Amino acid sequence: MTETATDELTDPHHPGRRNTAAPGAAAPVTPALEAGTICAVAGQAQRQMRAWAAEHPALYEAKAFDPALFSTLALAAAFSGPGLTAGRLRMANRVCLWCFGLDWLVDYTASSRAEVARLVRLCADIADGAPPGDGASAEDELARFLAAVRTELEAEPAFPALRHVWRDELQRVLDAMALEWDWKAARERGEPGPSFEEYLANADNLGFSFVFASHWIASGGGGDVPVVREASRAVQRVVRLLNDLGTYERDVQWGDLNGLLLDRTRAEVEERIGELTSEARTLLRDAAESVPDLARYMERQMDFCAGFYGVTDFWGTL
Repeated sequence: MTETATDELTDPHHPGRRNTAAPGAAAPVTPALEAGTICAVAGQAQRQMRAWAAEHPALYEAKAFDPALFSTLALAAAFSGPGLTAGRLRMANRVCLWCFGLDWLVDYTASSRAEVARLVRLCADIADGAPPGDGASAEDELARFLAAVRTELEAEPAFPALRHVWRDELQRVLDAMALEWDWKAARERGEPGPSFEEYLANADNLGFSFVFASHWIASGGGGDVPVVREASRAVQRVVRLLNDLGTYERDVQWGDLNGLLLDRTRAEVEERIGELTSEARTLLRDAAESVPDLARYMERQMDFCAGFYGVTDFWGTL
């Protein structure tokens, strides 16, 4: 069955959707019905993501890319955009998976600053239109994946107006990941790491705003660009710290940086999350004046992460 056909069956507003209600009766929209539709979309998206990973085996061969990672990433997008099909969430999921590949290469594969610099330069060149190579390394596959994303986005009508946003958000991710690598290397040498506020200011290494910018373009663009971007960055800061609460034990085991390992207690980090969440909701209300659906998507993503990171995180074991 094609992606379009399966999308039709799970889009509650599509005329081709299966109707399991009694003849002549409309199916009541219950929480379970909505959850079932969302999970069906997540299932479709998970299969897509596993197929994309299979196209880049050297990049996603590590044990940490386990089945649950694909499943939970797909669920995060589907619950953030209820009513969206897997096709309409395709770009968000593709770029999210790409970011996980980049994060793996920078945080866990790169053994020198020169390797990190090479990755940053490679991705920046690809984003600017350079053709990827045909090698079989994980770096080569990361480049081809990004080139495919770029080509797909270039075909979107909203791309010319938001190209500068997409390019800037990518550069922010690359620079932030490189800076975090530097901080980790300094800590391993016994040197002081960043302060909590410096760490929070580097939240671009999470990649949320880059993924959102890609989804924004694929969703038709529009809106007050500075206002929407400010809201995205506010949500990203919240998710950065929610992630830290949920991944503390893994970060200690893997040697990652975490806000709880800096100059704040858990209670202080939780208090900061509360402050940042209130700030984000205010900015999201401003963004909703021009792009209500996208603002709702970001807010649901933030709330999903609050629940999700209270139990687990996305990565599998090493």
